Amino acid sequence: MDYIKDFQIQLDKEMFYAGEILEGQVILNTIENFKLKSMRIVLRGKAHAEWKVLDNIAGPTVMDEQCFVENKSILGDSSVPILPRGLHQFPFRFQLPQTSLPCSFESKPGYIRYYIKVTLDIPYASSPHGMKYITVIGPHIDCMDDQYLKPIEKVEKMSRCCMCYKRNKIVLDCYLERTAYVCGEALRLKANIKNQNKSDIRLKVKLFQNVHYTIKKKQSPTNSIYQKDVQHLVLEYTGEPIQNGCVSQWDSADGLILPVMPPTLVLGICKLLQIYYVLQVCVDLGNGVEDLNMCFPITIGTVPFRIPNRNQTPKIYYSVACEHVEGGKYIGPEFMLGDVYDGTHAEQVVIYRPVYVSIREPDDVPNPIATS
Repeated sequence: MDYIKDFQIQLDKEMFYAGEILEGQVILNTIENFKLKSMRIVLRGKAHAEWKVLDNIAGPTVMDEQCFVENKSILGDSSVPILPRGLHQFPFRFQLPQTSLPCSFESKPGYIRYYIKVTLDIPYASSPHGMKYITVIGPHIDCMDDQYLKPIEKVEKMSRCCMCYKRNKIVLDCYLERTAYVCGEALRLKANIKNQNKSDIRLKVKLFQNVHYTIKKKQSPTNSIYQKDVQHLVLEYTGEPIQNGCVSQWDSADGLILPVMPPTLVLGICKLLQIYYVLQVCVDLGNGVEDLNMCFPITIGTVPFRIPNRNQTPKIYYSVACEHVEGGKYIGPEFMLGDVYDGTHAEQVVIYRPVYVSIREPDDVPNPIATS
């Protein structure tokens, strides 16, 4: 509207945890008096999943939503029907639920979004509104929980038969110190490899992100369930050649740094999508042949590991997810302002992207797809 010069939603900060207080103000700058019936504000958090299917019975597109928080309020003094021209500030305050909230998340098949929407109810006119998206850091996953501190050890052997008895050809012994990490941490993995093979072998380590989407159509006669699975390679390492008759001991140390990515989302937090990670360790026999595959569950948390008996907590940074994982590959069109020409080339301006917990600054995280 011509008589509204400025309409903004300002917050004290951009990232929030479950149970925190969300405070801010609505800035309204007008150039003339006008009738304002009410100013409605709502804090909403929801998950949405949608994709096209080839099932003609269900239609070309299936969709489902889940609401996590919805708080409404009225701002201003409703007894004053005329808002005078000038600069006005309307403070607001919400408390996020204490329950475990899923993280903000953006992907093509589905998203989890939290936002504040303000609507001006003006008689005999369209109702202008403004929206402000926020990032919720969740769920609460502490890497110091006992269930994540238990080490896992696995041994795999590749044998061959010789004169009616078996002889170990390759032995792979892996030890994972703990199973939960925050982005920016190094995986704590050790491996011992014994090679009695004729040719050289290599140790190979891969970390996969798996996202499982689920849509239930309760309105359909058969209560159809539609599922979609997406997998991305997050991190890869290939070791040096191990010659015949040699034994190699390898320690990940600080070599396998986790890039920024969404935390683990287990069943029960969000019904529409789950996120989980699997660490795969194997031996590369050459010519694209891999054997002795081991799989370790990896949990990406939101509270970092602390060294026991030390009152020192790692510094927390907040960064967008890397571009090769779900949650970092896709930016919704509603968050793109379009092409902006800077004199040399045109680029798009992104007005919002969710961020995630990391213990390293964005420029301090090495290339996650590395070969040594």
